Amino acid sequence: MEYMQAPATASQGNILCCTCGVPIPPNPANMCVACLRTQVDISEGIPKQVTVHFCKQCERYLQPPGTWVQCALESRELMALCLKKIKSSMTKVRLIDASFLWTEPHSKRIKMKLTIQKEVMNGAILQQVFVVEFVIQSQMCDDCHRVEAKDFWKAVVQVRQKTVHKKTFYYLEQLILKHKLHQNALNIKEIHEGIDFYYGSKQHAQKMVDFLQCTAPCRSKTSQRLISHDIHSNTYNYKSTFSVEIVPVCKDSVVCLSPRLAQSLGNMGQVCVCIRVTSTIHLIDPNTLQIAEVDGNTYWRNPFNGLCNPRQLEEFIVMDIDIIRDQKLGAGAGMRSNKHTLAEVWVQKTSEMDSNQQYYCRTFLGHLLNIGDLVLGFDFANSNINDEYLNKMNPHHVPDVVLIKKSYDRSRRIKRRNWKLQELAREGDGMDTDDERQYQDFLEDLEEDEALRKNVNIFRDASKIPVESDTDDDGAPRVSLTEMLEELSLTDATGGEGADMMTD
Repeated sequence: MEYMQAPATASQGNILCCTCGVPIPPNPANMCVACLRTQVDISEGIPKQVTVHFCKQCERYLQPPGTWVQCALESRELMALCLKKIKSSMTKVRLIDASFLWTEPHSKRIKMKLTIQKEVMNGAILQQVFVVEFVIQSQMCDDCHRVEAKDFWKAVVQVRQKTVHKKTFYYLEQLILKHKLHQNALNIKEIHEGIDFYYGSKQHAQKMVDFLQCTAPCRSKTSQRLISHDIHSNTYNYKSTFSVEIVPVCKDSVVCLSPRLAQSLGNMGQVCVCIRVTSTIHLIDPNTLQIAEVDGNTYWRNPFNGLCNPRQLEEFIVMDIDIIRDQKLGAGAGMRSNKHTLAEVWVQKTSEMDSNQQYYCRTFLGHLLNIGDLVLGFDFANSNINDEYLNKMNPHHVPDVVLIKKSYDRSRRIKRRNWKLQELAREGDGMDTDDERQYQDFLEDLEEDEALRKNVNIFRDASKIPVESDTDDDGAPRVSLTEMLEELSLTDATGGEGADMMTD
């Protein structure tokens, strides 16, 4: 404790302290520092021990009345938080300096040295240095409390697609991983016909809905449920639910369009094949190679369903093929595909090789097929299909067989595949046999469709060393090495595996 006084002049002398008689420079109180300290304590009323609440789960401090902030030890943010705790008791003094004193990190104590000034007897300004101890008490914040109570989410996005196959979900999973939209999700739960994303705020859920509407043809509905209501502050606590329904059409699905929709798409045939599902449904007419794109709004105005699922595809062998060079389209026809070749083929089921039953059809796979190749297709001639638009069609316009894609030896493709994809950490029962088969179908689609691969991060699988041989080359498409990324392995300071981004 010391006086703040003007600089002494050459003519200034000393006076005696009025209490103890010690010679001192003149001051308004006419007292020495020791005597003045016994008479006045300018730190009186300022608490020397204050409680600070700290949440151990999220490592945040409570800033009254209800804000939790992240502060590092001995940071400016923590100093400001501590000074606000004693601000009300320092209204009559002037704060000159504040600094931290070192304490053990696990001692649950924060010590701060404060320097204050105050005007005392007869206008004398007294300066004093003292230490305030802040005791850290553990208190769980509201967010962590909801997590522990299993009531931590405030918004859920329910994504559904009423199909047997999950190709669209596998594709969406890769898009979510690429754009890192899963980082804000508190939990991801896989259920029948879809997947649920749980979020701590409605804004994060709305961001996911906007992303889904930009990447897949879908429609959404919003609802909210009142959880609590404070009548005094007029605040409401809601839980929001976003329901997103994706169109029930997957890649390689055979569909039958309504006559009005087929006419609006350029007078294309009603029976079409879905070759890709991105933000729109990409359709191709196997009879004319006409292509069209159907967005979500158009689909919901004129809905159509898949006529078959991948389990119903049968294997055929090509007996004869004839490329169609000059195909004239009718008036008002739309665009034709330049990536496919129109051909007339005679095929026979591999399960009926002991008979002479053959089927004639047109296909868009003329650039891939040769005599003797195996191809997967849908047998209309021997199927019982209940579809509103197909039943009204002229039977002569319904093909006997619609070929979907060329068939390759799956075991060889798996053996040769030296790349892999990342997966979301989610709750579920795991992959069963059917899910594994569908996932392999999706991987094969990525190998066959270069446009689909552009939106997916493909990583090189260092654990698999492909063995090349002349007998293994069956012409199956592959992913080039230039399209693969090196998988990063993040480690923490201890050298161990880093913590997962997702939490259950």
